[in-house]
Amino acid sequence: MPSADTGAFAVPGAADRTYETTSETSRQTTPESGRGTGCGPEPSDSAEPSAGPVEAAEAAAPGDATKLSPGDPGHARMRLALFAAGLATFALLYSTQALLPAISRDLHADPGLASWTVSGATIGLAVAVLPLAALSERFGRRRVLTVSMAVAVALALAAPFAPDMGTLIALRTAQGAAIAGVPASAMAYLADEVRARHLVSATGLFVAGNSVGGMSGRVLGGWVTDAWGWRPGLAAVAVTSLLCVVAFRLLAPQARHFRPSPLHVRALSRTVSAHLRNPLLVRLYLIGMLFMVVFGGVYTVIGYRLVAEPFGLSQGLVGSVFVIYLVGTATSAAAGRLNARLGRRGMIYGGIVTASSGLALSLLDSLIAVVAGLVLITAGFFAGHAVASAAVSHTAKEGRAQASALYQMAYYTGSSLGGALGAVAFAAGGWAATVLMTLTAMALAGTVTYFGTRSAAAVHRRRLAEARA
Repeated sequence: MPSADTGAFAVPGAADRTYETTSETSRQTTPESGRGTGCGPEPSDSAEPSAGPVEAAEAAAPGDATKLSPGDPGHARMRLALFAAGLATFALLYSTQALLPAISRDLHADPGLASWTVSGATIGLAVAVLPLAALSERFGRRRVLTVSMAVAVALALAAPFAPDMGTLIALRTAQGAAIAGVPASAMAYLADEVRARHLVSATGLFVAGNSVGGMSGRVLGGWVTDAWGWRPGLAAVAVTSLLCVVAFRLLAPQARHFRPSPLHVRALSRTVSAHLRNPLLVRLYLIGMLFMVVFGGVYTVIGYRLVAEPFGLSQGLVGSVFVIYLVGTATSAAAGRLNARLGRRGMIYGGIVTASSGLALSLLDSLIAVVAGLVLITAGFFAGHAVASAAVSHTAKEGRAQASALYQMAYYTGSSLGGALGAVAFAAGGWAATVLMTLTAMALAGTVTYFGTRSAAAVHRRRLAEARA
């Protein structure tokens, strides 16, 4: 499941196709069905991947016996290469977020304008991920990964020399579009080259790279900025990411099982249109986007709140606040167990209540209260996001790759909107205005879930009546 910038991308590509024909019965669901959740059907334990479907997937996958397994020389190299890719990707994507107060001061920009150094990158990724996924089908995963990361690092090395805010925003937007090649290709690359029964474990180190990169990029940039300024801070992240790209290129095995396929633009358009006409998928996209509006808004603006009075934290300490992201990693890991107890609807409502409680707590002028509030916001966000993103895969009857890509587009659009709107609100009315904006987003998420539940229940009752008739 995707996990903001601390977890795995929901990646379009071959990873979806691996199980497309072999677990169709266990994963297909009917839109608007389920136990009245409004956020997708509630899966039973039998819907989770098990040894049976995995073994069937291996049997159905041509050449699977020749793919990489633990103990093969290329398997360890593959995992380390994807760890390096994940680390570089998220370190770069949010590299300016913890540095925004310093960037604002140096370039004489208000928070609303400076926030576009983050929002521009995420919207660039949102726009580019689907086209780059299609290109990876034609030109190869390893090639798209390498070129995407190389271009992203080149832009990152140029960013510290940006003479003004407009140039910096343009560089960051282009960088986000380049980074999109990683979620567009990484999991498909693994699915092409790793045996199906070992795919989940192979994904683990890539997920860890996402998490470590998202956190360490902000922490490293924050402390370097504290000592030498934001330009060296960005440069430090860029150089670290360059080393990761070199490591990826040296470690990543040559693709042995990739088979290029022609681009079918019309077929892709039909699939995307069908997903956007599915009301259940649209609701899931909205829920994911609204949760990310909160997360993006809070973490884009929190630096401005903490460097100001009554806190007066240094830029390095502000960067260290992002260690709280580890709460999200733990929440994502526990999401399956919580979902079994509460159901999807309960998980989404729980995420809304938890995040909203954290937002209210963060209004207090106490550092302990603000940190505790950030913990609750992070936990609530990851709970809601984990459920919504997983529900997309369970709901899509076909074209799961495109369904996941659309979720990513909505998700990162939410990040862009949250960062921009949160910063504008902060400039206009301080932290209280940002909290009001994000609480509104949570209220909208609750409204979407509530009316989705009613709609699903009505459809269920109508089908029962039709069956009896």
